[in-house]
Amino acid sequence: MEEKQMKVVMYPWFAMGHAIPFMHLANILAEKGHKVTLLLPNKSKLVVESLNLYPSIVTLHTITVPTVHPLPPGTETTSDIPFHLETHLATALDLFRPEFESIIAKLQPNVVFYDFAYWIPEALAASGSKAKCVSYWVVSAAGMAMTVIPFREPSKINENLCIAGGVSVPPGYPMSSSMPIVMDDAKVRSFLYMPYGEGVTFYHRIANSLKGSDTVIVKTYGEIEGKYCDYLSTQYNNKPVLPLLLLPKPKEAKLEPRLAEWLSRFEPGTVVFCAFGSQVVLDVAQFQEILLGFEMTRLPFLVAFKPPTGCATVEEAFPEGFKERVGERGVVTGDWVQQPQILAHPSVGCFVSHCGWGSIWESLMSKNKIVLIPQQPEQVFFSKFLAEELKLVVEVERGEDGTWVSKESLCASVISMMDQDSEISSLIKKNHENLRNKLVDPGFMHGETDRFIKHLKALVIGR
Repeated sequence: MEEKQMKVVMYPWFAMGHAIPFMHLANILAEKGHKVTLLLPNKSKLVVESLNLYPSIVTLHTITVPTVHPLPPGTETTSDIPFHLETHLATALDLFRPEFESIIAKLQPNVVFYDFAYWIPEALAASGSKAKCVSYWVVSAAGMAMTVIPFREPSKINENLCIAGGVSVPPGYPMSSSMPIVMDDAKVRSFLYMPYGEGVTFYHRIANSLKGSDTVIVKTYGEIEGKYCDYLSTQYNNKPVLPLLLLPKPKEAKLEPRLAEWLSRFEPGTVVFCAFGSQVVLDVAQFQEILLGFEMTRLPFLVAFKPPTGCATVEEAFPEGFKERVGERGVVTGDWVQQPQILAHPSVGCFVSHCGWGSIWESLMSKNKIVLIPQQPEQVFFSKFLAEELKLVVEVERGEDGTWVSKESLCASVISMMDQDSEISSLIKKNHENLRNKLVDPGFMHGETDRFIKHLKALVIGR
């Protein structure tokens, strides 16, 4: 088996935050000589094709996303729609199944990687394929082990286990005593049990994906989250749950001239960069409050947000007089930006993020201070985990309702991190540097890759 080329098919969820890490995984496999076919909508393909390091053996197969009402014409990824329409995009993901089965029959792969397409193990079995199924997740293992396990099965929920102000904790969950349970139980349930496709909830989509797989891989660092991977394994009949942290270096792509020129105006480590990813859409009031918070810092800042609800552009939602007061000190854009290149720019010193898992690892690989404003229930958990247990970041405090971020709290968090003499800034800088030094060590990435390939080959040959 050592010399045999494996054939791999990948079918990730229709979101850039999934397509890109699947592409990175494809490169790792291709580097070892294995042939990969990655099934992607055209919009995803256009973004990731520049990341394809082995085009001779990594095929980006363009798929047509099935039309589902009420998705707008041309919808292909989560970036094209507001969150409440994602359930219909999940339906489109599932409607692709017949074409997927035809592709499998033609390619006869040894392994299939997937995430949200929970039906893939069943489809492979029905078609007589002997391919192994790998469920690949670009999220926190701690969050998965807390939420998408049999304990959360609606029929098994025990109201008596709920902790006031928090969320029920699964028996045996490896939480440290210093880490409070911070997820709101009602919000977690609302998120887990919302429809996410025709006749399936978000919880069942993920749980069934894990349950049907031969092995589970989580993009995380074993030294930090290995115990949560082990716990997740115990919840799914002790199947392998492998932490795998693939952190490709930013491609040697130049930052677009407009932003490069603007950033070069400022001293090293003085610019605050903020980005909330391609899915977060704020309401106008919160959008304006966050911009006012950056204005209050008196630091140069670059903000990349999607236009807020009801607005076609970010400019039309600016607070009154904001542009005139800020002048050239601040840039706010609604366009996609080159996040890795911006984080690597010497003028940037602080990154304010929504706590998307991909963005977290990109920022931890950089030298920037990190401030978090989580947007989803599981991101709230990730944020507390990183801030209170690992002490790698600072989270912005919210108002009494647990949702509103004031300009004052945002400003205070940023200033606390940018103040080189503050106690919290010094502690977090030390912890971040220690972690980053481990991650950038070439031996670490080689070890992760070798362990992953060895595991995959053993899975395929059955020992």
